[in-house]
Amino acid sequence: TVVEPECEKSSATTYYWYREALDISGSLSESGGLNWKMTLSLLVAWVMVCLAMIKGIQSSGKVMYFSSLFPYVVLLCFLVRGLLLNGSVDGIRHMFTPKLEIMLDPKVWREAATQVFFALGLGFGGVIAFSSYNKRDNNCHFDAVLVSFVNFFTSVLATLVVFAVLGFKANIINEKCVIQNSEKILKLLKIGNLSQDMIPHHINFSSITAKDYNLVYDIIKKVKEEEFDSLGLKSCQIENELNKAVQGTGLAFIAFTEAMTHFPASPFWSVMFFFMLVNLGLGSMFGTIEGIITPIVDTFKVRKEILSVICCLVAFLIGLIFVQRSGNYYVTMFDDYSATLPLLLLVILENIAVTRIYGIDKFMEDLKDMLGFSPSRYYYYTWKYVSPLVMLCLLVASIVQMGLSPPGYNAWIEDTATEEFKSYPTWAMLLCVSLMVLALLPVPIVYMVRRCNLVEDSSGSLASVSYKRGRIIKEPVNVEEDNTSLIHGKSPSEVPSPNLGKNIYRKQTGSPTLDTAPNGRYGIGYLMADMPDMPESDL
Repeated sequence: TVVEPECEKSSATTYYWYREALDISGSLSESGGLNWKMTLSLLVAWVMVCLAMIKGIQSSGKVMYFSSLFPYVVLLCFLVRGLLLNGSVDGIRHMFTPKLEIMLDPKVWREAATQVFFALGLGFGGVIAFSSYNKRDNNCHFDAVLVSFVNFFTSVLATLVVFAVLGFKANIINEKCVIQNSEKILKLLKIGNLSQDMIPHHINFSSITAKDYNLVYDIIKKVKEEEFDSLGLKSCQIENELNKAVQGTGLAFIAFTEAMTHFPASPFWSVMFFFMLVNLGLGSMFGTIEGIITPIVDTFKVRKEILSVICCLVAFLIGLIFVQRSGNYYVTMFDDYSATLPLLLLVILENIAVTRIYGIDKFMEDLKDMLGFSPSRYYYYTWKYVSPLVMLCLLVASIVQMGLSPPGYNAWIEDTATEEFKSYPTWAMLLCVSLMVLALLPVPIVYMVRRCNLVEDSSGSLASVSYKRGRIIKEPVNVEEDNTSLIHGKSPSEVPSPNLGKNIYRKQTGSPTLDTAPNGRYGIGYLMADMPDMPESDL
């Protein structure tokens, strides 16, 4: 048997993650080439996403049922199993114990906001893309409230599972700490460095508990105050282990995985856990890619199948950055600079666009027409004042903190088997700035395109449509080329996501009210005008 120094200095799980799975390099500058195992896994994942996108919203919707519900089954199984483990209560108690000094840190609030954006899919376009397939009278108010509450309780459920398992892991590490330090005390007693009189009579070192050890530890620390550091004894507190902050990939692939190795039938739980992670990843990507594909299909009338393949292929090629040996450092960089700050700014701009530019009063009137009742004024004041103010405060705090703290990453050092903080080189700093600029670039570009009329404004553009009491009335434009393909012979999965067509289909007097277009989407491609007095030519 050959002992691997890197494994011996860290732990089996940590070694497996950094050396076997990632085969990580020592710094961001050392590419190390592609990791073929991860490259193959990345390819398989994108092929699965691509196939779901080609099949369309019906297919991805059905897949989402499984990918959304399966994690709940796994989480509930883990929660029941976790609560039966020794030390799980300590983990849950730690979870619900507030730490005011941490709550005053703006970074915590920024990360909490980012977590909410990611969990709800805000700012990515996926929610808007999926909702564009809804009927006109869909109760979006109920959907929004339901999704928010489900998301909150899911987060609590997942956190309970994590802390129950981490409490179990902390208990195991604490027990090892007690045994090792108890052996040290026995040796010190034998060589005479410690007196037997210091040890309470009821203490039995062969079956000592954590409580008894900490009692002995406190006594020795008081008596041997000056010589205590030289004795080499450590305090064994479960809280010390739980306070060790673990986040990102380290939580799922090291801390949680290491805890699972102590489960009875651990291979079964490992398979369940990682299968759940794959489901969550695929579910997230379905929404994200739908948010990219749908607007392009609606605007340029391209074939969804071809666009899906191109989009997934480009995403796979970009993803090759992350499956290099130094790829994990790029994941950290993209997470910090491409997905956090720009996302916050995009959501602020969305809020401004709806409440200030389009008009909060008009928006509330639209909701009233769609829902059939007036939404609570709570939403009015939240959207207009509270949300932008809170998000602006978060944005300013994030920028200030980013300026004060040196930008860098934690690199894995093979010789010491520990993580070491390293600052980003100059080229990496330029890349970080580029990531933030690229994420925000579509906003000014589309503004200039619209402002300067750089792209020919077809009669189907949103600019030429007025919204009146739930009806969409087209302003007089060049009406020709009756495109009936949206009505005849096409199922929703066969046609691209419809855009505003060039025609108005007049609702016949006395005909039943139609809430949806033939393609399943109200107000897009099927425009109704309830104006029997208007000449057909004007319509």
